[in-house]
Amino acid sequence: MRQAVPVSVGIVTYNDREKAVRAVRSLIEHCTFDTVTVTVYDNDSSDHTAEALADLGVTVVPTGGNLGFGRAHNLALGRPMGRYHAVVNPDVQVDSDVLARLIDVMEEHPEIAMITPRILNADGTVQHLPKRQPTWRYLLLGRLSSFGGPFAKVRREYTRQDECLTGLCPIEFCTGCFFVIRSELFHRLSGFDERYFMYMEDADLSRRVLEFGSIMYDGDVTVTHLWERESSKKLRYLWIHLRSCFQYFKIWGKH
Repeated sequence: MRQAVPVSVGIVTYNDREKAVRAVRSLIEHCTFDTVTVTVYDNDSSDHTAEALADLGVTVVPTGGNLGFGRAHNLALGRPMGRYHAVVNPDVQVDSDVLARLIDVMEEHPEIAMITPRILNADGTVQHLPKRQPTWRYLLLGRLSSFGGPFAKVRREYTRQDECLTGLCPIEFCTGCFFVIRSELFHRLSGFDERYFMYMEDADLSRRVLEFGSIMYDGDVTVTHLWERESSKKLRYLWIHLRSCFQYFKIWGKH
């Protein structure tokens, strides 16, 4: 079955050469079927990311500038796509054929529109990314979770840390760092909303996907995400994150 299912993978890079090379190598090494095509959309990196990735034999598409996350990923809509399309961050690494596993699940369950694996930190601990749908309470109070008390409780509620998420579980919010979506639906939704430069575009896409099918979390398969949480460390990224939050609630606040 796997040989007959074409899959496209999109990776957006911006000065991520070393991480992106490791990500692509891990995908190539662990992919057991030959109908996967990997395309990298390079947002005008200055660290020779494009050249390094081209040496690995994948297609590299220069975007002509820093288009941001969603807009660059949407370039896939103008290119041949497989029956399924995977969105993968350049800071993700796999150590098994996670794509085959996720696609097998989607083939068996046509009601699943989108699926994501369990995401791990480099030390093997879990990143609690199958969140609830965002609210201002979750986003603002949860950011103060390091102070403990009620703030930590809000963060745990938002990220579902106290729930036992094993096997296949329905979720409301699918992380943009690694997911598989049915390509027909990705086209129907016109991909990511390009009004988000970065951050919250995955929350927005998740809400639109749920109008057409379910989103599933597969806790039995994992990838590693070298998550740096830039918006909690640098003011520039914090501002971008806040701007995206306002955009999100402008659209979804009354829903």
